[in-house]
Amino acid sequence: MYIPKSEILTTDCLGKVFSKTVATYKFFWFVSIIQMHAKLDTQKFSVWDVVIRMVANAWYPIHYFRLSFGKSDSLFDIVIELQQITQISIDANTETIINCIKERLEEKRIKRLLTILTLNVPYRFLRPWIDTSDDKEMVQRSQTLENNCLYSLHKNGGEFYIELNPKWNQYLYNNYNILIDFAYWNLTQFLQVRNPNVPAITNKLIRPEVRNSLQKQHEYWDMVMSIGGPIHCIYTNKELSPKDYDLDHFIPWSFVSHDLLWNLIPSDGSINSAKSNKLPDLNYYLPKIAEMQYYALQLMYKANKEPKVMEDFISLGYTIQELVNMNNEQFLDLYKRTFNPICQIALNMGFETWKY
Repeated sequence: MYIPKSEILTTDCLGKVFSKTVATYKFFWFVSIIQMHAKLDTQKFSVWDVVIRMVANAWYPIHYFRLSFGKSDSLFDIVIELQQITQISIDANTETIINCIKERLEEKRIKRLLTILTLNVPYRFLRPWIDTSDDKEMVQRSQTLENNCLYSLHKNGGEFYIELNPKWNQYLYNNYNILIDFAYWNLTQFLQVRNPNVPAITNKLIRPEVRNSLQKQHEYWDMVMSIGGPIHCIYTNKELSPKDYDLDHFIPWSFVSHDLLWNLIPSDGSINSAKSNKLPDLNYYLPKIAEMQYYALQLMYKANKEPKVMEDFISLGYTIQELVNMNNEQFLDLYKRTFNPICQIALNMGFETWKY
């Protein structure tokens, strides 16, 4: 992915900021600066404010999706430890995290952790413009806005801040979405190498404001129950009837990051809070979900009902006709081949196993 060119700005240098990256710091540093520039009517940003926003932006992919940032990345450990100290929810939104950490910034343990993020990335990010590894020299040369660098660094007593080059101001405003996408696209490439078996990494970097409603999936299961009568929750054995149930992501959404029908199962309303983001015990529950899904497919096919949402099953590598033509053992084997490796990867990432 490339960023828009400019005849008056050194956009070629900006395009190179992620070319020699061994940790996630630069990605989150850049995203945080772009966000603050768009939100605040100023060109001057405290480095403390930037690194706090870095933590907030990294919070969701680390805590909720448990992505690995690699062995040499301190940001991961910092975010984990800050959550343990502050007890901020793993599902908190960005502004909540920022405000909570700002309020406690002067606490020694929190200040110590955030200080680590101020030591390198503010200087190293400018290397495409200013070729020096000496931090003092970087500060001095950045203040001349050498090569039209993106910002200058300022350290006055206890104050440490950056000041954006005013020549970049309009470019940053005009290309906000492209620049954010540029940073996250490069971050996705970086994380994919470190999480080779994790699905849908692009969907695991930013906390969604609203989750999908699952309306079509509910309509499907309502239809199954309307045609075939009540079914029983695979976890509690409670009888379920149309519109009187929840839909459970069998493998948690926080791992698969999708709402495909073959992973969704009607459940007793108490299960979502009890099971949360845990993995079901496959030895016990996999035959049960396979049996229910097989029953529903057979029922809908014989009733000549094939709503579009049933096309989700094609992602398992078979047409609806082929799935319906399987016997119970063949369908269970398909579910074992699908869910066993997914579950093992999730276990390796630290997801816990659950049984009602």
